[in-house]
Amino acid sequence: MSETAVKTGHPKGLWVLFGTEMWERFNFYGMRAILTLFLVNSLMMREEDASIIYGGFLGLCYLTPMLGGFIADRFFGNRNCILLGGLMMAVGQFLLFMSASVFGTDLSFANTLMWSALGIIIFGNGFFKPNISSMVGSLYPKQEKTKLDTAFTIFYMGINLGAFLGQTICPYLGDEVVNGVQNVHAFKWGFLAASIAMLIGTAVFYVLKNKYVVTPDGKPLGGLPKHNVSDDYEEGESQKAVFSNKSLIGAVITFVVLFFGFQYILDGDNFIKSIIYPIIYASGLTLAGLIVSDSSLTKVERDRIFVIYIVGFFIIFFWAAFEQAGSSLTFIAANQTDRTFMFGWQMPASMVQVFNGIFVFGFALPFSILWDKLRASGKEPLSTVKQAIGLALIALSYFIIAYNVKDLGNSGLLAIKWLILLYLIQTFAELCLSPIGLSLVGKLSPKRFASLLFGVFFLSNAAGYALSGTLGSIMPATGDKFIEAKELGIDLQGVLDKTITPTADQLAILETKQISPTNPVFAGFEIHNLFEFFMVFVILTGIAAVILFLLTPVIKKMMHGVR
Repeated sequence: MSETAVKTGHPKGLWVLFGTEMWERFNFYGMRAILTLFLVNSLMMREEDASIIYGGFLGLCYLTPMLGGFIADRFFGNRNCILLGGLMMAVGQFLLFMSASVFGTDLSFANTLMWSALGIIIFGNGFFKPNISSMVGSLYPKQEKTKLDTAFTIFYMGINLGAFLGQTICPYLGDEVVNGVQNVHAFKWGFLAASIAMLIGTAVFYVLKNKYVVTPDGKPLGGLPKHNVSDDYEEGESQKAVFSNKSLIGAVITFVVLFFGFQYILDGDNFIKSIIYPIIYASGLTLAGLIVSDSSLTKVERDRIFVIYIVGFFIIFFWAAFEQAGSSLTFIAANQTDRTFMFGWQMPASMVQVFNGIFVFGFALPFSILWDKLRASGKEPLSTVKQAIGLALIALSYFIIAYNVKDLGNSGLLAIKWLILLYLIQTFAELCLSPIGLSLVGKLSPKRFASLLFGVFFLSNAAGYALSGTLGSIMPATGDKFIEAKELGIDLQGVLDKTITPTADQLAILETKQISPTNPVFAGFEIHNLFEFFMVFVILTGIAAVILFLLTPVIKKMMHGVR
């Protein structure tokens, strides 16, 4: 065993990557927890606009890794991109700190800082995310590749530990409510903590990379690319994609047509909805079409690729529902939930979502043992069945919460236990679906397309996040809006029911207070209350679960023996 190995049999470099990723996830999830509350309470945005921005931000964070992976493979190398990405994210978080520090005196400048910060974080994440994960497998010699499952489990725990710390510390510092009133000046401390965490992670990697992040024979990993061709191919398998000029031109035309098509369908009234969302949706479909146009693909390869596409399509609905955690569910936690937790402590609204990370820690190992036992007895369900179960669990979680908000009215408060139960069930859903999907892509991808097909899969995540922003924006007015309107002498319920016609002055007041005088509309249906809002997710994910389950026999044939 080399001197870089520890008692567990794993290289010390794994623990360096573990620590680096932990601090990066602290930074990302900590910022994510308080972002929408900052946009609404400090930058005076509507909740629906904050949800749209949130969805677009997360979507782009899963679009830029394709660019970051390409630049690393062709030009800079993994380690340089990790350092660049880490520094960019630290700078972005610091700009959010500055935005949260100056909004009281210059709201326009604070908004400029906020947009600049999100842009820098998006590209920083693109450089960082794909490159640190790809280095884990390179730490091990071929004869020890069996340790990779354990290695990635350890690495995954680093992700969840960082998320837990970020979702605890950043809300504790930044989401402060005093006598029932949000302290709009406290958010900056949460963003500053996220920036410091990213600097720590980048420094850890910079100091230890040369000594520990090395190949089994001691050579530095992730240096400048040498464009060596891998010999890890099956006999007779093509090692190079064959795209004709006609295919490439067709891909460009397809992207343009799809972009304007989605722009027309979405009919967006802001930059995120009219530009960013169409780019995300069009990119995924265009790349998917380009891959299957490769003339070197065999029938088996093409069938397996279509399985990835089918799974990716249903993944969109999962993430669209799951990622309400940072937008609509956070607003509900803030505005219409009794957050009294233990010993009379009022949990910050942005901290409630930390239960997802806690439950992942508690149940990841039991789920792993469950799959192993089912596999040993020959009863393990097909990957797509697991994913259908995950979608069904998401539907169940929203049905439970919908039932419990049905009779709240405009002044009732939801007990925090129901949000905790929602996160528990959604964690079970995540453990059924998220890691299973990544594993399936790795098993079904032709090696020459592995990176691109992971890119397509991540683009389905990006599309799901974009859809989450759209769905989050249709959340109707919660209790705080009715209370605030009543204090202003306006019957908001009457205005929404169209039994009262507001005066021009009343409309101006509602606009100033970021209160919409109309109910949101989705797919032609008006959303009147939280029950109807949550039932949208029940229907979408429930139908998706049933269809995916019914498609399983067809998908199994298309996988050609891969489970």
